[in-house]
Amino acid sequence: MNLAHHVPDSARAHPDRPALRIEDTAVSYRALDRSTARMAGLLRDRGVKPGDRVALMLPNVPEFAVVYYGVLRAGGTVVPMNPLLKSREVAYYLGDSGARLLFAWHDFADEAHAGARQTDAEAVVVRPGALDELLEPASPLDELTERHDDDTAVILYTSGTTGRPKGAELTHANLARNCDIVAGELFRLTADDVIFGGLPLFHAFGQTCTLNAAVASGACLTLLPRFDAAQALGILDAHGVTVFAGVPTVYSRLVRQPGRESHDVSRLRVCLAGGAELPVQVLYDFQAAFDCVVLEGYGLSETSPVVSANTLRAGPRPGSVGTPIPGVRVRVVEQGAEVPRGETGEIAVRGHNVMKRYWQRPEETAATIRDGWLYTGDLGRVDQDGYLWIVGRKKDVIIRGGYNVYPREVEDVLYEHPAVADAAVIGLPDPDLGEEVGAAVVLRPGARTTAEELRAYVKGQVAAYKYPRKVWIADTLPKGPTGKILKKEIVPPAIR
Repeated sequence: MNLAHHVPDSARAHPDRPALRIEDTAVSYRALDRSTARMAGLLRDRGVKPGDRVALMLPNVPEFAVVYYGVLRAGGTVVPMNPLLKSREVAYYLGDSGARLLFAWHDFADEAHAGARQTDAEAVVVRPGALDELLEPASPLDELTERHDDDTAVILYTSGTTGRPKGAELTHANLARNCDIVAGELFRLTADDVIFGGLPLFHAFGQTCTLNAAVASGACLTLLPRFDAAQALGILDAHGVTVFAGVPTVYSRLVRQPGRESHDVSRLRVCLAGGAELPVQVLYDFQAAFDCVVLEGYGLSETSPVVSANTLRAGPRPGSVGTPIPGVRVRVVEQGAEVPRGETGEIAVRGHNVMKRYWQRPEETAATIRDGWLYTGDLGRVDQDGYLWIVGRKKDVIIRGGYNVYPREVEDVLYEHPAVADAAVIGLPDPDLGEEVGAAVVLRPGARTTAEELRAYVKGQVAAYKYPRKVWIADTLPKGPTGKILKKEIVPPAIR
């Protein structure tokens, strides 16, 4: 078992078909197979052994796939990282995972190097077109390193409501089975399909539902490093995209994009929405504008990620995230007992998609996975037909444009500012992103600073999607009898 076996398999079946496209450049399956074999050889030459962690800090470029599958072919474990991470975050991810090698895109080299130096790791800078030069001297490792089903393929870092980000260990079997279901059951992919690659590949949604699904099917993944609605429409038209996956913000932006009608999107046949709740009106508007079915699904990093989805066979049920995928069970529970259908409780998941554990976090693993069931912290209900509906979140998390922002992490940075006495980060409704990050701050006696200065301070230390766009300074924050800040009672001022 090795998740990377899809690469040589598709190379044998479709050697000259494009595996990846970016703008006018295409990478064939034969070329992808050759490059990933050389990457595996390079890693072996550098002392990477089966099970060793190797980090990636790359945007949606062909080089991501080369390094990702190269690490897997060598038997290593991939640690994908958001390219927008700052040095303190890079250092944490590398230090916690034990990765001693980081492949980073040239645009983010300074933060990568600075973070790597704090952990004695090596940052290898990847520039457009330069990876081939790096790989040329390496002897290809043509035979895939065999791994067990339960061996860890990828460690995906996901924050909790307390503490620092923790790594969800996803096995080769976790990811391979989830990929097969997405490719077969949900998308019904063939080698003739062209999949839009705008979802970040460092995230489980992008890896499973676009990259791995495409390569497993011999389809083409057409890449967009940073989402822009006008560019996306141009790609849908010029590349003849047939399958689209995105977060709700993407769908609303495409519907509103000026000049949308001038693009030919007639080849588009199925779309998948996930990452956050898709407003029903956005679903209706998109389906009407693009004449294409949108299937909403649900998942999380700890479940590889897909748990449930609407299907082409049954058609979408607007507002619902569908039924559990084959081999996966979903329960809605309250205090450990399953509630009757139609009632609300915490969503628990069991099946082949559930992670192995949290990396080096036995206590948090035990708290999350109990008796084989993964407790998601999300609230939902199951209707009489077995469809799952997301009601809310038990966890304190902000979903900004499909990205999870965990208030504790941002608050920790605010509390490091010498002027800050109290801080509370909350989600604010936003018509485009779903939620925006807001921060209420109380200053220390005699301290002086501004909301703008605090915003810039946080911006310099966390990824761009995390920092609070809206900051206000308050005299006090509402607190309970134990001194805990009561976030639900915070009333933000009208801030532009």
